[in-house]
Parts: sequence; C-alpha cells; structure tokens
Amino acid sequence: MSSWPSRRRHFDRAHRYGRPRRPRRPRRPRRPRHAARDLDTTTRRTTAARPPSLLTPGIERDPYPLYRTLRQKFPLVYDRPFGAWLVSRYADVRAALADPRLVAAPPGRTLAHLEGGTHSAHRALVSPAFRGHALTALTAGVERTAYVLARRLADRQEADLVAEFCHWLPTAAAVAALGLPYEDTARVHAWCRTGLDHLGGHHPELDAFLLPYIARRRAHPGDDLLSALCTARADGRPLSDEAVAGIAGTLLGAGGEATAHALASFLANLLDHPGQLALVRARPELTAGAWAESLRRDPPLHIVLRRAVEPVGAVPVGATVACLLGAAGRDPARFADPDRYDVFRPDPGQLAYGSGRHFCPGALLARLTAEHGLRALFAALPELRRSPGFRPVAEGLISRSPRSLLVRLRRPAPEGPPATVRKAPPHVCAP
Repeated sequence: MSSWPSRRRHFDRAHRYGRPRRPRRPRRPRRPRHAARDLDTTTRRTTAARPPSLLTPGIERDPYPLYRTLRQKFPLVYDRPFGAWLVSRYADVRAALADPRLVAAPPGRTLAHLEGGTHSAHRALVSPAFRGHALTALTAGVERTAYVLARRLADRQEADLVAEFCHWLPTAAAVAALGLPYEDTARVHAWCRTGLDHLGGHHPELDAFLLPYIARRRAHPGDDLLSALCTARADGRPLSDEAVAGIAGTLLGAGGEATAHALASFLANLLDHPGQLALVRARPELTAGAWAESLRRDPPLHIVLRRAVEPVGAVPVGATVACLLGAAGRDPARFADPDRYDVFRPDPGQLAYGSGRHFCPGALLARLTAEHGLRALFAALPELRRSPGFRPVAEGLISRSPRSLLVRLRRPAPEGPPATVRKAPPHVCAP
C-alpha cells in the first residue's frame, strides 16, 4: 500500500520517522500532531539513526544496496548532505510525481514546469503532433536516421555503440521530427551534453537558434512537429514564440541526452541476454515490451527532483523531494524478481518519463527511436553481439547508463591452413 500522502493523514508513523514501525510503549502519552513538531521529530530521529546518503562514496558505481536500504528502512528520509527528502518505494515515487503540491525544480518554462489549465492546454496542443499524418512523418524521419547511422557501421568489425550510435541517434531523430536541418544535429547534440534536457535544463543559445525557424513555420507551415506547434491555438490564440521554443526544447532534451542513456542501457540489456536478444530479433512485436522493461530496470534518470509548494506530511514548503526512479523500478513490493531483465514482464510500469499529468510527451519519440534504432541495427548488422571479454559498466548518480558498449559487428574471416609454396622443379641439364 502506498505511503505517499493522499489523504489528510499524509504519512504513517513509520514513514515520518524514517524507520520500520515499532510497537507502542505502554502508558506513553499521546502527543498532539502538529506539522512543525512532526517535521522536527522526523529530522531528529532519522539523524540519530544515521541514514545513508546519496553522496556516500561509491554510490555512483553501485547504488542498488543503498536503494534496498532506503526502501526497507528509510522510505521517507531527509538526506542532509544531498539536501533533499528521499522517496524510494515505487508506490510513493509514482504518487509524488503526480502530486500537484510538488512541482518541477528548478523553475523553468518546459511542459514539466507548467501547472493547472496551462499545462493541460499545452499538452493538448502537442498531442496531435504524435498522431495521424504527423506521426507518420515523425516515424519516417526516425527510421531514415536510424538506418543511415547503422549502415555506417556495416563495414566495421567492432564498434562502440554508445559513442557511435546511441549518442547520435536520439538527437538526430528529434531534429528530424521538428523539421530542423540535419546539419544542425551536431550543435543540438553538444547542447544536450551541456545542460539541455526534458526536465527543465535550458541552453542559452537555444532560443536564438529556434526563433528563425519558428518564424518560417508560421509563414509556411509544413508536416513537421515544429509546424504543428506554430499553427496550434490555445483559447483561440496561437502559442507565443517563447512557448513554442520551450516545448521544442523539451522534445529536443527528451530526444537527446536522456534517450541516449536509455538507448545505451536498452542495447546493453539485450546484449547481456543473448537468448532474449534472439527472441526480439525473431519477433519484432516484443520490442516495445523489451524497451519498457529496460526503462524499469535501468532508467536513464535515477533521480527526479521536485519542490514542495505546500506542506506534504513531514515535507515542508520549499523543500526539495528526490524521487528515486532507480530504486522504485526495483521495488520487490511491486515487481517480482526486480533485478532480472525479462522482456515478457507483464507490467513494467511507466516512471522513466514521468507520471500523471507530467508524463513527458517525448516518451513516444524515445520509444520510436529505440524501436527503429534496434530494427536498423538488426538489418545492417545481422551478426551483432557483445565483444568477447567486454562487460558494460553503468555509471552516474542522477543520470546513469553504460559509458561504452563494445560490440562485434561481424565475425572475423576464418583462418585457413597456411598456403603451400611449391618449389619449381630443378633444372635438368641435357646430357
């Protein structure tokens, strides 16, 4: 049962104190329940219990023992070194992401930062761009980009899929979806690596880059996603240039670094399980489930930050809440054998790209990128497999994925027996 506050009594005693419930002592007087007293007691007791911190050395290499401890003993706890309240159980993380009292942090102008009717109106404007003819054009652009990148590797014997495929495909697909020139992919890719993301990160050069294209689409709209945003109307009026640029930035960020991390983990999971890789190759309809399972087990973002605009149980106004997606995705209370990668898992959940009203519209673009990317690799590299002796290692605290993925693209030519050099017959002198 979820412990996230959904009624007036927000957290049960176990969650306020950051440790398992203990039997009540006899004849202990019942204290009045005041918000300030509860917050002070929670902080004092969790400090006395010395809960682990996200900034403990070594957590970036392997955070899963910490996640297990947090779920079992500290489902809600204040991490003083990190400066945030940690929420780690699946039900609580899902509820926190959908709670209107918790807003995206830091402040920004993307879909993740819009609230109330403004958020609903802007989502309604973006959604048609992922349906009908616009979706067909979007899919074609992603498919074409994936095949171009995969064919570049076809003549190689080995490659690093992270550096040569995963880092480039999501950005190129997002650029193609918005109808931006392919030549600008490298520039957008660099911005995604220096702060542009789907959770509010913004690059100072983005607006100057997008505004000329927005002006052209307003004058001469086409079939791309940017044209759909420029011609959409909210309350009878078109979106402002700033709003269009903000939504486009959300999609570029979602199709950039976040999806690059997700795609790297997706390919690593399949290559780590050759039997499941063969199944997905033989049955393409399993690809969507394999992608969702990878997002559950190894989400691209392990930590999503929210800011409380109202008190939420022990969490005061203005406090930061860290939703630990990496811990939630491996919660045994929600998933059977959660550490195992299983393309047949019936319900892998949907937290990697948000939840509730802030479910990221870039999730569809990310899924299309993964599906067509994998299909292109299968078509161009029929002998794709992990390089012998290589083991991908994921790194990172907030965003996490393998930093390299060495693969063998084709089998080396077999070595035949050494050629026999036949000596010329000796010269026979005439008698």
